Amino acid sequence: MIPTIYSNSQDLLSLEKFNDKWQSHLEALISYGLSAGADFVEIFLEKTDHIGLLAEQDTITNVSPSFAMGAGIRVFRGVQDGFVSTNDLTANGLKEALSQALDMLGLGESLLSKVKFDGLRLLNDYGLVKESWLSECPKLSESSDKLLLGTSFIDKFGNNINVRRGSYSRSLQEVLIASSDGTFARDIRLHQSTGLNALATDKENRSAISRRYGSSGKPNDLREWDPCSSAQEVCESVNKMLYADYVEASQMPVVLANKFGGVIFHEACGHLLETTQIERGTTPFANKVGQKIAHESLTAIDEGSSDGAFGSLSVDDEGMEPKQTVLIDKGILKTFISDRAGELRTGYKRTGSGRRQSHSFAAASRMRNTYITAGRYSPNELISSIDNGLYCKSMGGGSVGPTGQFNFSVEEGYLIKNGELTKPVKGATLIGEASEILPRISMCANDLGLAAGFCGSVSGSINVTVGQPHIKVDSITIGGR
Repeated sequence: MIPTIYSNSQDLLSLEKFNDKWQSHLEALISYGLSAGADFVEIFLEKTDHIGLLAEQDTITNVSPSFAMGAGIRVFRGVQDGFVSTNDLTANGLKEALSQALDMLGLGESLLSKVKFDGLRLLNDYGLVKESWLSECPKLSESSDKLLLGTSFIDKFGNNINVRRGSYSRSLQEVLIASSDGTFARDIRLHQSTGLNALATDKENRSAISRRYGSSGKPNDLREWDPCSSAQEVCESVNKMLYADYVEASQMPVVLANKFGGVIFHEACGHLLETTQIERGTTPFANKVGQKIAHESLTAIDEGSSDGAFGSLSVDDEGMEPKQTVLIDKGILKTFISDRAGELRTGYKRTGSGRRQSHSFAAASRMRNTYITAGRYSPNELISSIDNGLYCKSMGGGSVGPTGQFNFSVEEGYLIKNGELTKPVKGATLIGEASEILPRISMCANDLGLAAGFCGSVSGSINVTVGQPHIKVDSITIGGR
């Protein structure tokens, strides 16, 4: 019997929550897609509740609430896929989106045939214990007061401060995932992010420092944030950098600080270890599994289970629980970060890394919590091993080429002379290429730290964690004056 798609739109509109009452509707859609010639059908439903705040000086200058709802439907025929998103969650809207996705692959009603579909499994509801998260988060007035407290502390601790900014965002996402392999999962995700920024000027001298903090699954995160210590950290850095000399361009060893220092590994190397890069032919590591690509001191991991980390998740956007993935083990490349399409097209098994910004994007292989693991040295041992070099305490913005060429500005840096930190310097840029730099990371300290960030790629902007201990790079190009 060829499946018939239901036509009563009110059936779906009456389902205010994502739950097992959607099962029969989704099974009908999936069965129709398979009968129309698809090898695989996936449906991703989403609702989001977001609010963002911006504080400038001593005033809340922007409040940005937003709500969204929609579905992304993807079908596969062999290794080819078609994807369509819609904001229409009625029966007719979902049927139309599915038909358009089928049309992309030349599939449709003209090919309808009898295909056996065993149905979806019982709902795996990861969100059941998270229902109260939204109500437990601070309300607008409490969030505003806490953010303004942060900017007031910048005024207290900073010198020559011209601009004081604070930002806060809270995003709650509810998803329901169903696919023709029987996957049927629901989840609720909560992410909160807080940032402080200070700009100081004195005549021709200028410095700007920012810090961002973030968590997942912690409704009380903003309440537990200490704006006084965060402001002190920002002001200590901005005060030191205000009168710093410009660094001279050179080639020298560097020590990169822990936590957000890991952004270079994430951007320059991590993306090259996603199967999307193999599909594009842009990673130099495509045929290097089992080979040495880094110094033996370096082990790197991608995982999604660290408690409260910004990139952690109970289930990925393809309905798979996240697995810890050892990417590099003592310098040897072990595997790649993979999603469903990556497994089909490259052969690397899925790692629970199929992620997307929203229903408007098809899932792709994306990093979660990605970091270089701790080593056996103290940070001081790394610094004392260098006669003439640069200590990068915090990193700024940068750019990365398609095959791992990178340049990143150093937000806060200090010269190393005879094994000791000396004067602050500004204007430094780290320039290199992933395949050349990885073998030069010769020492890793014992102080692994993680930091929250946002990552943009083929499936949009997602929450991720970057991290590392202090690391020593034996030689790197420093751009400066």
